[in-house]
Amino acid sequence: MALCAVAMVLGSFAQRLPCLQSARGPGGALELNWSNERPYADYCYSDVIALYTVDRLDQPGEIPYRTSWVSGAGPARQVQYVEYPVLTGLLMWAGARAAQGLAGGSAFANLPAVVIYFDLIAIVLAASWLFVVGAVSALLGRARRYALAVALSPLVIAQLFTNFDAVAVALATGGLLAWSRRRPVLAGVLLGLGGAAKLYPLFFLIPLLVLCLRAGRLRAGSAALAGAAASWAIVNAPIALAYPSGWSYFWRFSVMRNAGLESIYSMFPYLTGLGLDRHLPAYGTPVGLNDLSGSLFVLACLAICGVALSAPRRPRLAPLCLLVVAAFLLTNKVYSPQYSLWLVPLAALALPRWRLLAGWMIVDALVWLPTLAYQRPLSQGGVSQGYLVASVLVRDAALLAICGVVIAEIYRPARDRLRGDGEDDGCGGVLDGALDRVTLGRRGVIVAS
Repeated sequence: MALCAVAMVLGSFAQRLPCLQSARGPGGALELNWSNERPYADYCYSDVIALYTVDRLDQPGEIPYRTSWVSGAGPARQVQYVEYPVLTGLLMWAGARAAQGLAGGSAFANLPAVVIYFDLIAIVLAASWLFVVGAVSALLGRARRYALAVALSPLVIAQLFTNFDAVAVALATGGLLAWSRRRPVLAGVLLGLGGAAKLYPLFFLIPLLVLCLRAGRLRAGSAALAGAAASWAIVNAPIALAYPSGWSYFWRFSVMRNAGLESIYSMFPYLTGLGLDRHLPAYGTPVGLNDLSGSLFVLACLAICGVALSAPRRPRLAPLCLLVVAAFLLTNKVYSPQYSLWLVPLAALALPRWRLLAGWMIVDALVWLPTLAYQRPLSQGGVSQGYLVASVLVRDAALLAICGVVIAEIYRPARDRLRGDGEDDGCGGVLDGALDRVTLGRRGVIVAS
């Protein structure tokens, strides 16, 4: 399994090699050769590379969250900062400083600093993903063969080095592993650190606390919540106090940004000609879209909590985490292709069925092709928005199908392959084998004596 995981990681890195080619610029300095729309023509685009200059990481002495720049003019004028949570921003900064230090050495004389930077970040991302594979294998126990679905996922080839998400995935999966080992505080700490890198690991606390309520294990759930709050605050507080405008930009940007091309909110106007906030000025806040997106996610979470409390047998933790993350992605304003990496370990833990996992992952990974081709002119091999919309619709339908099967198995636990031989929940930790204390029945909430 380890060899398979390493091979896929190396394959993903090789897929990015065309975007790491360099050439001499007008001044004779080495720089990336992204001419002729190479990132889209060769399908090697990576935010890691692009943001090196966009986020001013190429300028020594500049610090994320302190450094700002102005884009646009007039009503569209904006003061911008690094748009990522603190832990990711600090990783970007540390990688840039290390790359610039190495670029001065003779061993790297023929490499631009941005290539060294990408290589350093790639090492961190690769190590993170290898940890994910090992952690999923440990969580699956006797069914560890299904961890091959993580090791061999085509989404690794397509998305591992697109952005910085693998770090958050590793922290989130590590949180599940710590919880399974009955270490709730450590689990919370890791989930909090994951939330400081990408927000989504904090969503794991929703099903975790609901399951603790059902099993009467709220003390452990509260310990995890406290650990998450503490670790998130320890990472964020110094930056928030020193550079409040830069620190809060991630939150402001999340509110101000409009729907991404890969979200349902972009597909609906394309298909119907109707949409929210149609007369929104440049860089205006899409209030209607924010309200709809937030409301749908809250409703979905309430429904998942209802499933957790009303199922005939207490559900396993991983399937509920999968449902919450999928609900966020499907209702969020932005569903960037690399976000699907979040789902890979959860899907393997929730639904160990080869054909279903392989079908969904292949469909999802293929969205990357029209996403990049859409950035090119039609005359140069690009595709119209219709192709992108069609691929996204198929991807979302495949994810909904996965969620449907997960819900069906929650209500028919005998069909859950990880609950054979009397097993309960390998990821459950203190929940494993626990009796019900609070459930939701036809007559309302039932509290066991």
